[in-house]
Amino acid sequence: MIVIEFISGIVVFSTLWGLLPRNEWWVRCFDFPRLQFLTVGGFAWLGLFYIFYLNRATSDLALLLLLTGCLLYQAWMILPYTLFWTKQVMQAQHPDPNNTVSLLVSNVLTPNQNYQALINHVQAYQPDLLITLETDLRWEKALSVIEKDYPHVVRVPLDNMYGIHLYSRLPLVNPEVKYLFSPEIPSIHTQVRLRSGELLRLYCLHPKPPTPNEAWDSTLRDAELLVVGDHVAHQQESCIVAGDLNDVAWSRTTRLFQRISGLIDPRVGRQFMNTFHVNYLLLRWSLDHVFHSTDFSLVDMKLLESIGSDHFPVYTVLHHDEKMKVVQKAPIASAEDEVLALAKISAGNIQAKSEAPSHQCDVLV
Repeated sequence: MIVIEFISGIVVFSTLWGLLPRNEWWVRCFDFPRLQFLTVGGFAWLGLFYIFYLNRATSDLALLLLLTGCLLYQAWMILPYTLFWTKQVMQAQHPDPNNTVSLLVSNVLTPNQNYQALINHVQAYQPDLLITLETDLRWEKALSVIEKDYPHVVRVPLDNMYGIHLYSRLPLVNPEVKYLFSPEIPSIHTQVRLRSGELLRLYCLHPKPPTPNEAWDSTLRDAELLVVGDHVAHQQESCIVAGDLNDVAWSRTTRLFQRISGLIDPRVGRQFMNTFHVNYLLLRWSLDHVFHSTDFSLVDMKLLESIGSDHFPVYTVLHHDEKMKVVQKAPIASAEDEVLALAKISAGNIQAKSEAPSHQCDVLV
């Protein structure tokens, strides 16, 4: 009985604690394991209900009601990423190969040396775009064997776990490497020309996560996502944002990013796509994402087999069709969303200047 009440209390505390409007990692970490809280809390609810049925204690009733409310909240947050929700992205019907773009996003984990496993995925799936995160010079050298098929390359090898590379079969137009809020964290911004001649804008991101050994809070991560979202909203172009965003799809920041940017998520109404952590089946959530504008429909999206990293690679195929703008609705930002996003971006600028006063943050124009 004490164990069940203790577990119930932990789920209630974790849920309520995660509602605090704070950026510190010890608050934001509760955004991640919502599915785990729901599962464990569900079993605790059954036990607690049985205890209350036997004893009729007021304290057990109060805890049962609190737990019920918390479980409903957790379910509401993750329900969109199940089959019980309306799909945000329609399935493509008869996609035109000239208007189709495929992406493989892979956080390789810098110390991992299983280069061939990723190369095998590239050879098997032949993606138009390969985005690699945490790639250093060793990984760059190992992946050079694919460059005969991927003539358009942006290379940013780093030893700090934030190296990033983009390999493309399709022509890149005006590719740039930007350091938005930190001199240590690069991102790739470019246009990509489809086989049809249409242009899309691609953002490849990998901000720091809010963890004790990375960043004390989520301020810079949130600011990077939101400044990119704001840039997307003002471009009015076909767009894809992809990478390891170090945030889950159901967090307040990611949902705000979607409303600010107007981008949609092919996982909504389908599946979780939990990419991290490979080695812990019961502790997995979605850190790697592909968001896109409403003029794309989904051909395919799936997790690939592990390459020895702590992240599963994600393979996505999208079809560009202007008519989909009429069918698919973009998330809409409220006035309050705009104010909140601006405040978070301003907080990111202030923190960036305090941490690296000599660093001039790149501006998205």
